[in-house]
Amino acid sequence: MIIAIGCDHVAVTLKNEVIEHLKKNNYEVTDVGTYSEERAHYPVYASKVSVIVQNKEADYGILICGTGVGMSIAANKHKGIRAVVCSDTFSAKASKQHNDSNVLCFGARVVGNELAFDIVDSFLNAEYQGGRHQIRVDMLNNIKN
Repeated sequence: MIIAIGCDHVAVTLKNEVIEHLKKNNYEVTDVGTYSEERAHYPVYASKVSVIVQNKEADYGILICGTGVGMSIAANKHKGIRAVVCSDTFSAKASKQHNDSNVLCFGARVVGNELAFDIVDSFLNAEYQGGRHQIRVDMLNNIKN
């Protein structure tokens, strides 16, 4: 499975820790940056990850900023992206099961390393349930700007 990951300047350290966690668990990782703590604009990295997921060059995306909120707003501007902000494992799992979420966002100022790893694992290990949820996912996919 291929995971595209990006962050802003606030989340570089956590992003690097998440990358190591993913690699340790046999995921292939595409890191789009940023790579330093020099000020960076989160919409740039949200777009890079979203385009990779849209083009099916990665199975899922992970975006990290201070809260995860800005990244999710930017990612959700892209057609076919269903980005979710999660600070707990239940929401990460349920968003994938019920909403077929394909981009996970969280905040470096909100969660620590171990919780971030658990959130990532809950999201990636969950499976979309389809069925009764598909009608709502179809509705989301058909919303026009």
